[in-house]
Amino acid sequence: MSIEQRGQLVIIDHGEGDEPLSNRQMNRLFSSVLEARLARRQLLKGSAGAAALGFFGLGLAGCKSSSSSDDNGGSPSPAPLLGFSAVAVSSADEIVVPEGYSYQVIIPWGTPILGSFPSFSVNSTGADQAEQVGSHHDGMHFYPIDGSSDDGLLVLNHEYVEPRLMHAAAQGLALTSSALPPLVDGERPADQVRKEANAHGVSVVRIVKGANNEWSVQPDALNRRITALTPMEIHGPVRGSDFVKTLYSPNGTMTRGTLNNCGNGYTPWGTYMAAEENWAGYFTNKGDNPREHSRYGVETGETSRYAWELSDSGADEFIRFDASIKGASATDDYRNEPVCFGWMVEIDPFDPTSNPKKRTAMGRFGHEGVVFAPAEEGKPVVCYSGDDSRFEYIYKFVTAANYNAATANGSLLDEGTLYVARFNDDGTGEWLPLVYGQNGLDESNAKPFTSQADVLVNTRLAADVMGATPMDRPEWGAVDPANGDVYFTLTNNTSRNAGDVNEANPRVTNRHGHIIRWKEDGGEQAATTFSWDIFLFGGDSGESGVDTNIGYDPNGDVLTADNILSSPDGLWIDPDSRVWIQMDSGYTDPFGNCAMLVADPTTGDLKRFLVGPIDQEITGITMTPDQRTLFINVQHPGEGTSATDFAAGNYTSSWPDFTPATRPPRSATVVVWKNDGGVVGS
Repeated sequence: MSIEQRGQLVIIDHGEGDEPLSNRQMNRLFSSVLEARLARRQLLKGSAGAAALGFFGLGLAGCKSSSSSDDNGGSPSPAPLLGFSAVAVSSADEIVVPEGYSYQVIIPWGTPILGSFPSFSVNSTGADQAEQVGSHHDGMHFYPIDGSSDDGLLVLNHEYVEPRLMHAAAQGLALTSSALPPLVDGERPADQVRKEANAHGVSVVRIVKGANNEWSVQPDALNRRITALTPMEIHGPVRGSDFVKTLYSPNGTMTRGTLNNCGNGYTPWGTYMAAEENWAGYFTNKGDNPREHSRYGVETGETSRYAWELSDSGADEFIRFDASIKGASATDDYRNEPVCFGWMVEIDPFDPTSNPKKRTAMGRFGHEGVVFAPAEEGKPVVCYSGDDSRFEYIYKFVTAANYNAATANGSLLDEGTLYVARFNDDGTGEWLPLVYGQNGLDESNAKPFTSQADVLVNTRLAADVMGATPMDRPEWGAVDPANGDVYFTLTNNTSRNAGDVNEANPRVTNRHGHIIRWKEDGGEQAATTFSWDIFLFGGDSGESGVDTNIGYDPNGDVLTADNILSSPDGLWIDPDSRVWIQMDSGYTDPFGNCAMLVADPTTGDLKRFLVGPIDQEITGITMTPDQRTLFINVQHPGEGTSATDFAAGNYTSSWPDFTPATRPPRSATVVVWKNDGGVVGS
C-alpha cells in the first residue's frame, strides 16, 4: 500500500497487485489534447469537461437517450428506474443502504463449506483453508437451483490474500498489507504457503433463504473449492503447443490452479468464467526473460510476490513459481509455467468432479473479467474483456460456430476470432483481428509470430502491432440487455500525460476514471465497426480546484453530493437496464469510503446506493432471478492499517466481526433487499 498526496485529496493504493507497466514500445497516440476536447464541450453545457452528453455533441446513434412525450409521438416517458433516495458519503466502518432497505453479511473469508467444516481461525491450517471460503472476494454470480430465487449456488472469485492476516506467526509484528511473515532459514513454512494458495481461486457455495430474508450456507455435494493448486485443462489453439509444455505436463495439456481471479463472467449455457488478472507477480525468473514473461511483468527479482517457490517442503507444486531455466528443456523445469496463466477459466458449478478449463482462444492478458452479449440463436456468441493495466486494451471474442441453445457448451470458446479495439477520434471505432498471417502478424514482422498459438500467448504484443488504442485501465464491462449497448469502466491512469491523451481517454493524469460506451454497427454484436461516446466521468464537484478532477454524470452535469465517485471498477447492468457502478480505491474527503452507485441510461439519473466500511472496495455483483435479492462483495476491509497499528492490533476496520482481538477484518458478501419485497433499485 502507498499513500500519495494530490492537491486536497489523499489517494490510497490498496496494493491489490496491479501489474507494473511492462516492457513495451508505446504506439503513437492520438495528437488531440484535453483542452481542445473541453472547448468543444463548453458549447453543450457551458462548463469545461462536460463530455458525457455524447461525442462532439452529436450523440450516440442507437444508445438510449432521454426523450419527452413530444419526441416519441405522444407516448409518455418511461418511469424512472431509480426509486430510492441517494445515501450520503460515509466514512464509518459499516454498510450504508438506502432508507427502506436491509442487508445481511454472509460467507466471510474462512466460512466452512465442505469436508470437516473447520471453523475460521488465524490458527487454521492449509488443509482447513481448502474446505473454507477463500479470501478477498471479487466477481460473483448466482445460479438458481430449479429456477428458484430462494435457493442456489453462489459462485465467487478470490482475487488475492493478505498474508499478515492469515498466520499466527504474523501477529504482533510490524507488517504492511503486502509484507510476508519472516522467512525461516531463507524459506517459507510449507503450511503458510499452502494456506495462501488455498485461499485463492473460486468458491461454489449453496445458499438458501430462510425466514426474514436471511440466507445461510447449505451443506451440499455441490459445494466446492477451486484453488491455486487445482488441476486444470488447457483448451483452444495453445493446447499442446511448445509454449505450455512443462515438467508437470510434458504434452502441454494440463496445469495447476488459477490465480488472482478478479472479475468474472457467465456463459449462455450456464457455466462460470473466472478471470486471471494480475497473475504475473506470482512468478519469478532470475535468468532469461522472454517476451512471454516481460510483456506481462513477470518478476525478475529474488522472489515472487508471495515467495511460494521458497516453500520448505520442496514440493513441485510450489517450485513451479520459479520460472527460471533450470533443465535441458522446457519439460525439465517450469520456464513455461507463467504462460499457463492469463486466461479465462471455465468452471461448471453443477459438476464438482469436472476439471476447470482454460480457454486460450480468448487471449492471454490481465483479464479483468468477461461479459457475454445476449446469445442469439443461429448467430456467433460474442463476449468482451478488458486488460486491467495502464495503457492496455479492450478485446472482443467472436465464436466461429453459431449458437444453438440445445447443444451449446464451452467448446464454442475454443474456435473463433479475437479482436482488439481502436477508438477513433471522430466517435467511430474498429475491431482489429488478431489472426496469425494477417496484417503483419507473421514471421516477417519486426516482432515475429510463428503461429496462432504465438499470437494468443502474446496477445498484448499482437495488439501493439495492430495499433489498438491504449486505454486508462479497462476493467469491468456490461451489455445493456435492452439494446446491446456495451459499457466499460476505465478506472484511472495517473501516468497519462498531455502527449498521451486521445478522445477516448481525454484527461491528463486521469485519477478518477470514466466509463466508455459503444454501439456495434448495424445492431450486430459481431460487427467489426462501432460508434462510441463517454457515458460519465468520475470526479468531485469542484472541491479540489482542478478542472480534470471534476466529474460529470450521463447528462453532462457536474456531479453532486448524491453521486460523486472515483475510480469506477465493477460494472453490471440488471434486466431492467439499471447500470450498477462500483468504486475502487480508498479516498478521504470528499468521496468517503468506496461505494456503489446506480445510473439510469435513459434519464441520466445517477445516485449513490451503498457505501462500504473503511479501507475496502465494493466489487462483485449479482441478483436472484426475481431481482428481489442483490449480492455484492466487500474486499480487503482495513487494508490501510499501518505496520505499527497492525503490530498493536489496531486495525482501521474491524468489519464484519468487530472482534479484532480474535478475528481480523475479513472480506465478505453482503445481501441487500428492499423491505417491501420489491425489485432492488426500483
